[in-house]
Amino acid sequence: MNQVFGNCPVCGKELIVTKLECRSCGTDIGGQFSIGRLAQFDADQIQFVETFIKNRGNAYKVGEELGMPYSTVRARLTDIIRAMGYEPGAEPKEEPLAKVAPEVRKAVLDDLAKGKISADDAVRLLQGESA
Repeated sequence: MNQVFGNCPVCGKELIVTKLECRSCGTDIGGQFSIGRLAQFDADQIQFVETFIKNRGNAYKVGEELGMPYSTVRARLTDIIRAMGYEPGAEPKEEPLAKVAPEVRKAVLDDLAKGKISADDAVRLLQGESA
Protein backbone atom coordinates (compact mmCIF):
# COMPACT_ATOMS: atom_id res chain seq x y z
CA MET A 1 0.00 0.00 0.00
CA ASN A 2 1.28 3.49 -0.82
CA GLN A 3 2.13 6.03 1.87
CA VAL A 4 -0.18 9.01 2.21
CA PHE A 5 1.63 12.27 1.61
CA GLY A 6 0.36 15.44 3.23
CA ASN A 7 1.25 18.20 0.80
CA CYS A 8 0.18 18.77 -2.77
CA PRO A 9 2.97 17.88 -5.22
CA VAL A 10 1.90 20.81 -7.43
CA CYS A 11 1.45 23.76 -5.06
CA GLY A 12 2.81 22.41 -1.77
CA LYS A 13 -0.34 23.19 0.25
CA GLU A 14 -1.87 20.74 2.76
CA LEU A 15 -3.95 17.92 1.30
CA ILE A 16 -7.15 16.63 2.90
CA VAL A 17 -8.65 13.16 2.85
CA THR A 18 -12.18 13.04 1.43
CA LYS A 19 -12.98 9.33 1.68
CA LEU A 20 -12.19 6.59 4.17
CA GLU A 21 -12.91 2.94 3.47
CA CYS A 22 -12.81 -0.10 5.77
CA ARG A 23 -10.79 -2.89 4.16
CA SER A 24 -12.68 -5.49 6.17
CA CYS A 25 -16.37 -4.65 5.63
CA GLY A 26 -16.20 -2.10 2.81
CA THR A 27 -17.82 0.74 4.75
CA ASP A 28 -17.18 4.12 3.06
CA ILE A 29 -17.08 7.38 4.98
CA GLY A 30 -16.98 10.63 3.02
CA GLY A 31 -16.18 14.15 4.16
CA GLN A 32 -13.15 16.31 4.73
CA PHE A 33 -10.59 14.89 7.15
CA SER A 34 -7.28 16.32 8.25
CA ILE A 35 -4.39 13.93 7.83
CA GLY A 36 -2.53 15.38 10.78
CA ARG A 37 0.80 17.07 11.27
CA LEU A 38 2.98 13.99 11.01
CA ALA A 39 1.59 13.02 7.60
CA GLN A 40 2.81 16.35 6.25
CA PHE A 41 6.45 15.36 6.77
CA ASP A 42 8.59 14.43 3.81
CA ALA A 43 10.40 11.06 3.69
CA ASP A 44 13.59 12.42 5.34
CA GLN A 45 11.62 13.98 8.20
CA ILE A 46 9.68 10.74 8.76
CA GLN A 47 12.91 8.74 8.84
CA PHE A 48 14.39 11.20 11.34
CA VAL A 49 11.33 11.07 13.63
CA GLU A 50 11.22 7.26 13.50
CA THR A 51 14.93 7.07 14.34
CA PHE A 52 14.50 9.64 17.13
CA ILE A 53 11.63 7.67 18.69
CA LYS A 54 13.41 4.32 18.26
CA ASN A 55 16.38 5.78 20.15
CA ARG A 56 14.10 7.21 22.87
CA GLY A 57 15.06 10.77 22.07
CA ASN A 58 18.79 10.21 22.61
CA ALA A 59 20.26 12.70 20.15
CA TYR A 60 23.73 11.15 20.35
CA LYS A 61 22.41 7.72 19.31
CA VAL A 62 20.31 9.31 16.56
CA GLY A 63 23.45 11.01 15.26
CA GLU A 64 25.39 7.76 15.30
CA GLU A 65 22.66 5.89 13.45
CA LEU A 66 22.10 8.59 10.83
CA GLY A 67 25.78 9.49 10.53
CA MET A 68 25.40 13.12 11.54
CA PRO A 69 26.91 15.24 14.30
CA TYR A 70 24.95 16.10 17.44
CA SER A 71 24.53 19.71 16.32
CA THR A 72 22.88 18.57 13.07
CA VAL A 73 20.53 16.26 15.00
CA ARG A 74 19.50 19.21 17.18
CA ALA A 75 18.99 21.42 14.12
CA ARG A 76 16.88 18.74 12.40
CA LEU A 77 14.80 18.33 15.55
CA THR A 78 14.23 22.10 15.64
CA ASP A 79 13.08 21.95 12.01
CA ILE A 80 10.66 19.11 12.86
CA ILE A 81 9.25 21.05 15.82
CA ARG A 82 8.68 24.09 13.60
CA ALA A 83 7.12 21.94 10.85
CA MET A 84 4.61 20.77 13.46
CA GLY A 85 3.64 24.38 14.12
CA TYR A 86 5.45 24.84 17.43
CA GLU A 87 8.26 27.14 18.43
CA PRO A 88 11.18 25.26 20.03
CA GLY A 89 11.61 26.01 23.70
CA ALA A 90 8.33 27.89 23.88
CA GLU A 91 6.75 26.38 26.96
CA PRO A 92 4.03 27.98 29.00
CA LYS A 93 5.68 30.10 31.62
CA GLU A 94 4.56 29.69 35.16
CA GLU A 95 3.76 32.86 36.96
CA PRO A 96 6.43 33.49 39.57
CA LEU A 97 5.36 33.22 43.16
CA ALA A 98 4.76 36.53 44.85
CA LYS A 99 7.72 37.64 46.90
CA VAL A 100 7.05 37.45 50.59
CA ALA A 101 9.45 38.64 53.21
CA PRO A 102 11.73 35.92 54.61
CA GLU A 103 10.33 36.39 58.11
CA VAL A 104 6.76 35.98 56.79
CA ARG A 105 7.80 32.86 54.90
CA LYS A 106 9.38 31.39 58.05
CA ALA A 107 6.32 32.21 60.14
CA VAL A 108 3.99 30.58 57.59
CA LEU A 109 6.14 27.44 57.44
CA ASP A 110 6.33 27.31 61.24
CA ASP A 111 2.54 27.63 61.51
CA LEU A 112 2.14 24.88 58.93
CA ALA A 113 4.56 22.60 60.80
CA LYS A 114 2.66 23.18 64.07
CA GLY A 115 -0.68 22.45 62.40
CA LYS A 116 -2.00 25.98 62.98
CA ILE A 117 -2.79 26.42 59.27
CA SER A 118 -3.61 24.04 56.42
CA ALA A 119 -1.33 23.36 53.48
CA ASP A 120 -3.77 25.24 51.21
CA ASP A 121 -3.64 28.27 53.50
CA ALA A 122 0.17 28.10 53.57
CA VAL A 123 0.30 28.08 49.77
CA ARG A 124 -1.98 31.11 49.56
CA LEU A 125 0.05 32.99 52.16
CA LEU A 126 3.34 32.16 50.41
CA GLN A 127 1.83 33.43 47.16
CA GLY A 128 1.06 36.74 48.82
CA GLU A 129 -2.66 36.17 49.28
CA SER A 130 -4.52 36.33 52.56
CA ALA A 131 -5.67 33.05 54.12
